[in-house]
Amino acid sequence: MKLSKKSWMFISIGLFLIGMVGLWMVYSEQSAVEKQLKEELALVNSKVDSIELEQLAKKPGELEQQLDKTLAQSQTARETLSQPMNSIIMSDILFNTAEANSVNINAISSSAANKVDLDGVPCVALPVTVSVKGGLHQLVDFVTELNGKYPIAEVNTFNVQIPYTAGNTTLSASINMIIYSYEES
Repeated sequence: MKLSKKSWMFISIGLFLIGMVGLWMVYSEQSAVEKQLKEELALVNSKVDSIELEQLAKKPGELEQQLDKTLAQSQTARETLSQPMNSIIMSDILFNTAEANSVNINAISSSAANKVDLDGVPCVALPVTVSVKGGLHQLVDFVTELNGKYPIAEVNTFNVQIPYTAGNTTLSASINMIIYSYEES
């Protein structure tokens, strides 16, 4: 079958129109994507402009302060958790001395250990507060024995609370002392 010139012309025009419609569809889709990308770029640029550079400049300093504070808290926790064995031994000594002097220990508390230097010897000093009850002579004997018999303990203060009720011979006392232990370098 042979096509006439007129048929070829219609086929050519049809193919040309199909090609043009295809190109128009691709162009319109691409322009829609380009428009969406431009809107997103404008949104990102507005967000970038709204970020204050001064806040970002201050941020490292604030984070360093938080880090220093956290490290200090961590060090305090480590020191508390690694209290020397002497504090356990000293608790045993306290209870044995209290029993020998007929004194009752109500409470023992301590704060964080501190590093100290005693005549050139590195030591750890553990502040301890002991709350006791007993007769006046027993309390005095208890403190005297603690202060004189054990070289690792030093009694700083001895406060006696005298009750206001008549006939009550049991006194309360608070003893602040420091327990020393050798720290190897």
